[in-house]
Amino acid sequence: MILQALKEYYDRKAADPDSDVAPEGFEKKEIPFIVVIKPDGEFVNLKPTREKVNDKYVTKTFLLPRSMTRTGGKSHEKTFLLWDHIGYLFGYPGSDPKAAKQHQTWLNSLVQLPDNLKQDNGVKAILLFYEKGGVAAVKKHASWPECARMKSCNMTFNLSEDDLPIPCRPAVQDHVRASVSRASAPGTEEDGKPRVFAHCLVSGEYGEIKRIHGRTPIDKDTKRLVAFQRNSGYDSFGKEYCYNAPVCARAEFSYTTALNTLLRSKGQRIQIGDAATVFWSEKATPLEKDAFFFFSEPPKDDPNRNTEAVRALYQTIWNGAYIVPEEDTRFYSLGLSPNAARIAVRFWHVDTVRDVGTKLKQHIEDLAITHSAKTESALPMRKLLRSIAPQEKDENISPNLAGEVMRAILEGTPYPVTLLQAAVRRNRAEQSKKNRRTGKQEPNVPYERAALIKACLNRSLRFNNPKHEKEITMCIDPTNTNVGYRLGRLFAVLEKIQSDANPGINATIRDRFYGAASSTPVTVFGNLMRLSNHHLSKLEKEKSGLSVIRKKLIGEIMCPLSDFPSHLDLADQGRFAIGYYHQTQDLWTKRPEK
Repeated sequence: MILQALKEYYDRKAADPDSDVAPEGFEKKEIPFIVVIKPDGEFVNLKPTREKVNDKYVTKTFLLPRSMTRTGGKSHEKTFLLWDHIGYLFGYPGSDPKAAKQHQTWLNSLVQLPDNLKQDNGVKAILLFYEKGGVAAVKKHASWPECARMKSCNMTFNLSEDDLPIPCRPAVQDHVRASVSRASAPGTEEDGKPRVFAHCLVSGEYGEIKRIHGRTPIDKDTKRLVAFQRNSGYDSFGKEYCYNAPVCARAEFSYTTALNTLLRSKGQRIQIGDAATVFWSEKATPLEKDAFFFFSEPPKDDPNRNTEAVRALYQTIWNGAYIVPEEDTRFYSLGLSPNAARIAVRFWHVDTVRDVGTKLKQHIEDLAITHSAKTESALPMRKLLRSIAPQEKDENISPNLAGEVMRAILEGTPYPVTLLQAAVRRNRAEQSKKNRRTGKQEPNVPYERAALIKACLNRSLRFNNPKHEKEITMCIDPTNTNVGYRLGRLFAVLEKIQSDANPGINATIRDRFYGAASSTPVTVFGNLMRLSNHHLSKLEKEKSGLSVIRKKLIGEIMCPLSDFPSHLDLADQGRFAIGYYHQTQDLWTKRPEK
């Protein structure tokens, strides 16, 4: 099903004249450096294609003849058509015996090119370049050290009079198209193994079965979505490699190109931790482009983009803009992460466009919680997961958590319990956190984490609520009698009384007692109540009216409580955090003047 959906996406994009998807036999590839030569093979320049955009280097991408799969001890015997990495073109590094073999393979491949291709001015110039010893001239160029520092730096050639590299010249591209049309004819593969013909599992067509599938650059390394190890228990009926899952060459190219296109996309791929998620729909729909903004952080040049996308979602759910003539238009979500030998599929979700839009809306509503007017309201998933990761770093996000959360959002199921556990744990660990930008003390339960805890608790209650617990509201709820929620509110009030009685205090009861108060209340609340009496006495002398207000609030909060419990379970620790957050927001909110 995954391969079929990817192939359908490729077919749709390939039929669009404005699409940038690579045609069969080609691929989009980044080329960091290009060797510029004259028609007579004379070396002119080693030109970098990287440009600095927003403090990041962006390498130019070209439509090149498709690369081949190279594996095993004889991988050096294969090279690509008129482009490859630095080992093949220049035998670098010279200390590596394999690089010398690669360079020899490259030189042999140029000699073995068809005569009609050798007549092209660009191809002829490459042959003359090597005959004139151009390799030495390239290595003397000022840009060579930068090129050599890049691991497996892909390179090709460019005629000084042309705008595009030589592999992009019409003669070369015509040769590739002709090779694709001949590929289905009986014969032998390049490595000497006989071609196998059978019915394709993806398209149902009868054709040549691909023995080894193309790679997908999911991270710094490249892996395969479909791969089999020989003699490791995966072979059946005497079949080797991908003959165990017969996919014809055309279908293999289609699904691999579609997946690579999605992974390169800036609007249909989300990377959180080690998990990459791609979205697409059966037909072109607004959600196909908008889904990215519900999970990613807004671009620096358009910080309101996420908020606008969320607002548009609310409007389009009700006015029917996400409904297409065919109500069963499918929306696909594929979660991937790198693995030792092949890509691991974290999740695969298929739904209708309208149902996905409805579930995204529910996710947004579950996160909705009161916050300061100065706080950015957008809550993309990366920001949510950072809020529960140590030091708020992406690399500290639990490897499987991003995929599990994404799946819960798309399926409308409860968020994983590990998400709530991580949020509660971070509340207890970050008892003295300061804002990196302002240097001021931040709330023990920040906005993002409070929203996450609220969403986890409410969604869990909708699926399993034997005690008939009340769902947590967006703002403070005086009618909520849950012991965890009440104690959280009480702790916030006691902290505010302390800060009112001691203006300018650096550390409050939060810094010493939040962890114990939220998990084992009986061990600390008795002492905190006695301490608050001392603060109230001091406050009464200076601000008697405020003292009365605080005492009254304590009485209202404690009215339903008979005693302080010895222990709060995980859910009630989460409610403690929300009670503390709600009450803190309420206490610090400026009341309108009457």
